[in-house]
Amino acid sequence: MLLLRNRLLPSPSLLLLPKSTPFPLSIPTLLSHSNRRQYPTQNVTSASTSKTTQTPPISDAARFVRTILFVPPGVDPDEVTDDMVLPGSNIVVGPYTGDSRIKEVEFVKSSGRAKDCPKDDRPEFAILGRSNVGKSSLINALVRKKEVALTSKKPGKTQLINHFLVNKSWYIVDLPGYGFAKAPDASRMDWSSFTKGYFLNRDTLVAVLLLIDASVPPQKIDLDCANWLGRNNIPLTFVFTKCDKMKASKGKRPDENIKLFQQLIRQNYREHPPWIMTSSVTGLGRDELLLHMSQLRNYWDQ
Repeated sequence: MLLLRNRLLPSPSLLLLPKSTPFPLSIPTLLSHSNRRQYPTQNVTSASTSKTTQTPPISDAARFVRTILFVPPGVDPDEVTDDMVLPGSNIVVGPYTGDSRIKEVEFVKSSGRAKDCPKDDRPEFAILGRSNVGKSSLINALVRKKEVALTSKKPGKTQLINHFLVNKSWYIVDLPGYGFAKAPDASRMDWSSFTKGYFLNRDTLVAVLLLIDASVPPQKIDLDCANWLGRNNIPLTFVFTKCDKMKASKGKRPDENIKLFQQLIRQNYREHPPWIMTSSVTGLGRDELLLHMSQLRNYWDQ
């Protein structure tokens, strides 16, 4: 554990460090959405709770791990070691990690309403992000096929909920981007009506992969989206994109932007959700993200 602490703490630009004061809000983390298969409940104290719940004491090492890292089901925080943490992330690999290879992918359908989405019981991951965050590029990089998801030089091109079936067993869902000012007025308003409806009513949703552009400073619209997902108990993983741009000609470097984003997010999260650094150009984080998705999927599907 000392080795793990020494590896993580000297690079605060890549980690969210714990605060010494209580968090103002209590937002349950991964897979706590009602009607979904849940991860074991974490010890979370709500700001509105008047009574204190007595819990068994935990070690400093376990407290450190739970605050900094995403510890999946089946892993004892006291037993987390250095080689269990995926590179460029805060994600611990657990016993539910399985075969993460993508062997085949096919487009299934586009839906203009949440109720029109496929009605089978296959688990799915929704990919969401601000327009021009690199959403389609990430999908194409994950499946290693060009133009599986439409890429365009015009942000805001995706206006429907697009389902892609992977290995005939689970879905990648490409959701409309948000925050593109030049999109039609109707499209901007519809984001809250049908995309949010998808989140609140999709029982097969394993997690949202919320893409954050690491090449620019934190954007309020991304923070608002993350906090909305948290308030509604929607499980999410932060996927930082464009992390290959480490030499910015102006402004801050991606690692500095990530650190600042995490500092802002921790105001609403007692335990930081899983996060990972990626680049669709260099392939950074691709295999690690797929491993993370495999353990979430296998736990959900047990």
